[in-house]
Amino acid sequence: MAISKNLLNEGEQVVFDVRTHWKALILPFLALILLLAVSVFVDRAIDNGTVSAGVWIVILGLILWLSVWPFLNWLVASYTVTNRRLITRYGVITRRGHDIPLSRISDVAYEKHLLDRLLGCGTLVISDASTNGQVPLHDIPRVEERQRVLNDLLHRLHDGIPGNEGI
Repeated sequence: MAISKNLLNEGEQVVFDVRTHWKALILPFLALILLLAVSVFVDRAIDNGTVSAGVWIVILGLILWLSVWPFLNWLVASYTVTNRRLITRYGVITRRGHDIPLSRISDVAYEKHLLDRLLGCGTLVISDASTNGQVPLHDIPRVEERQRVLNDLLHRLHDGIPGNEGI
């Protein structure tokens, strides 16, 4: 579980906890491969040790920025739904979070593009009664299943059906 049990209130239970789909890592991985290929090509083409070291330093900086940093962001980001609220947490150095009580959520929709359909993910769009209006949660694995579970939880909450603690 990505969220600590210490952050849950008394009687609050995790319904589901997800991380962004691995699809978010495709471009950073491609950038890593391309940067390594370019650096090896330039290293072989230039027969100067100082220039070659400079190229490798620049490439290392680009790898950190375009591949490692997005991977770390993916690793620490999480979306958690409990029987009381939606919790989002993200950020490597500066942690950010957003909690939406389930009682404020008015609609849950999803959106799946062609690549999302092939990979089994999508964007979960949460509409709430705040100034934010809609909160899109991008690249959620099995988005349709998550939407159904969240709708069922909201239905039980709004209709006052007991037993929504263990959904």
